[in-house]
Amino acid sequence: MKRVTLVDVAQHAGVSRATASLVVRGSPLVSASTRKAVEDAIAELGYVYNLGAARMRAARSHTVGVIIPNLTNPFFAVLLAGIETVLEEAGFAVILGNSYDSPAKQDLFVGRAREHGVDGLIVCPAAGTEKRFIEDALKWGIPLVQTLRTVPDTSTDYSGMDQHDGMHEAVNCLYDFGHRRIGYVASTLFHSAHKERLAKFREAMSAKGIEPLFVRHLESTHQAARMAAPEIMGKRTRPTALICHNDVLALGLHRGLCDLGVLPGRDVSLIGFDNVAEADLVIPGLASVATEPFNVGKNAAELFLRRISAPEAVHSSRVEPTYFVQRGSCGPVRDFAEA
Repeated sequence: MKRVTLVDVAQHAGVSRATASLVVRGSPLVSASTRKAVEDAIAELGYVYNLGAARMRAARSHTVGVIIPNLTNPFFAVLLAGIETVLEEAGFAVILGNSYDSPAKQDLFVGRAREHGVDGLIVCPAAGTEKRFIEDALKWGIPLVQTLRTVPDTSTDYSGMDQHDGMHEAVNCLYDFGHRRIGYVASTLFHSAHKERLAKFREAMSAKGIEPLFVRHLESTHQAARMAAPEIMGKRTRPTALICHNDVLALGLHRGLCDLGVLPGRDVSLIGFDNVAEADLVIPGLASVATEPFNVGKNAAELFLRRISAPEAVHSSRVEPTYFVQRGSCGPVRDFAEA
């Protein structure tokens, strides 16, 4: 059978090819009656829009490659939702890549995304991403926005968060509750967000005239944090409070502490970072620093749309403020010697 063309549809509907094309592309410039006539013709003839040919004509695919380091972390799912909300409204589809924090997987995804002609990339760089990754994208003329993390010594549009206020509020809350033996539980993944968050923790502690009791690095999984609870609470000098790099670690520790019969908020204060929805579901609720990933994602998408409409524009950054959310896992200091 002969392939049905847009000309066939137009003739069947009694309109010009240009009018039929407007209907196919969803233009609002067509009357309701004309639109119905064309849509009826499409259904009757079995016409299929040739997206590949349209892309060649437009020199734009209306697809965006989005690379996320770990979709098992609910934070990144919310970030992605923010990105998609803006891009879908602008007529763009997302091609999603989960790098698992592997620069090699990240490179592989970019290669495939280029084969599909994506219009650009929104990337939360994998831990260990080299400067070359960003330089290659810019050399190839690929619009690129970095989000949450940045590759050192690179310059692109960026969407992220200002971690200062949230971390200082968390430390101040612990200090006001009488805590002085405060430990920090960090991820084993070293990237710009890890460095910035730890630096803000040290800064906030220093502002109160106290030193961190310890900094403990763990794999960023619930299980790793849960299993580390006995070792953390078994130290010669026990912490009275813990701040975690993210809620994945904090929620894992929450369960691990409960396994030991150590109740967060009563026996030791526990604070996470990101304020994911699950923080409000555990008992007692997990105190956490809110980072607004949905807004960060929206900002990243808006920066991307700005970049493709104005390729020569000066690079821009947008950062969302952070703030502390108090819940039951954070309370007054308790002397373990009296427990």
